[in-house]
Amino acid sequence: MSQVVITGTGLFTPEHAIDNAALVASFNAWVDAENARHGDAIAAGEREPLPHSSTEFIVKASGIHSRYVLDAEGILDPERMRPRLPERGNDEPSIQCEMGLAAAGEALGQAGVEAEDIELVIVACSNLERPYPAVAVELQEALGAGGYAFDMNVACSSATFAIEVAANAIRAGSITRALVVDPEICSAHLNFRDRDSHFIFGDACTAIVLESDAVATADARFEILGTRLVTRFSNAIRNNAGFLNRVSDSDPQAFDKLFVQEGRRVFKEVCPLVAALITDHLASLELGGDDLSRLWLHQANRHMNDLIARRVLGHDPNPQQAPIILDRYANTSSAGSIIAFHLHRDDLPSGALGVVCSFGAGYSAGSVVVRRQ
Repeated sequence: MSQVVITGTGLFTPEHAIDNAALVASFNAWVDAENARHGDAIAAGEREPLPHSSTEFIVKASGIHSRYVLDAEGILDPERMRPRLPERGNDEPSIQCEMGLAAAGEALGQAGVEAEDIELVIVACSNLERPYPAVAVELQEALGAGGYAFDMNVACSSATFAIEVAANAIRAGSITRALVVDPEICSAHLNFRDRDSHFIFGDACTAIVLESDAVATADARFEILGTRLVTRFSNAIRNNAGFLNRVSDSDPQAFDKLFVQEGRRVFKEVCPLVAALITDHLASLELGGDDLSRLWLHQANRHMNDLIARRVLGHDPNPQQAPIILDRYANTSSAGSIIAFHLHRDDLPSGALGVVCSFGAGYSAGSVVVRRQ
């Protein structure tokens, strides 16, 4: 079995950013207009007025202060409140392909690998631009990569699930190099008119190069000691948008065709699931929380990360042990844990151990235990 190492990562960050104050101002302007429109019903007690949002509420609920998005103008327009991303022609590169090219270029540069030497490309994310042809095959062509490519979706866990698939292919000897890309356009499936979630998501794309240690040339390598995945069905996080909407005569603009969740239930059910996954995975490798130098966790909610880290480590984590990037990136779905790994790994000494872990809708969770070589 070939030893698998991560030799490069890349990150694409959109140029537009929206802080909480701007997002709240847009949301509250829409609320005021809606309450005025339904003023008579509200006065008659037939309808409850919509409440305002606030920066304090957002930070307390999530720890998020800002987010990067592909388009800020459309989101902040109270009459639109969704990004404006013009449709592209079939002969133009897709948005996710462009995002993937940017992130992959950095990852390949770090690894010292030419695109033509990549034998597997996986595009793994929570939402894809189209059903087919696969964005991964388009990206493979744009990069000039070899081998084969495919898309996959396990929502917020897509990156770690794809890492296991790629690592297994390398371990089995069928390929020697793989590229995992996570182009997340989360702003397109977020309901910016829902007070409980209008602040949650941002956009980003990450890329990871995995290689057989026998062919890797990069100085900085993280050996994958093991991967473990778990799924458990739940409706607590859901998006009902799909190709059957048009034949079911459902409203394409309905609330459930965007991201919806039962936040308190998710917190209660996901945290113990993820903590147990990591703890059991470590135990199978004869390791424990005390052996870890770092936890690169999914970046959805500061309170969830703190609780999971505390259960795994056995004590409150410091900022170095469980770095947080959601304060400025918000929830970028599957890209979040990889952004944390990308930005907070270079200071680790040789031999240091860490866990990359993502979790979310499904429920799904993936754990990747790595050691700095």
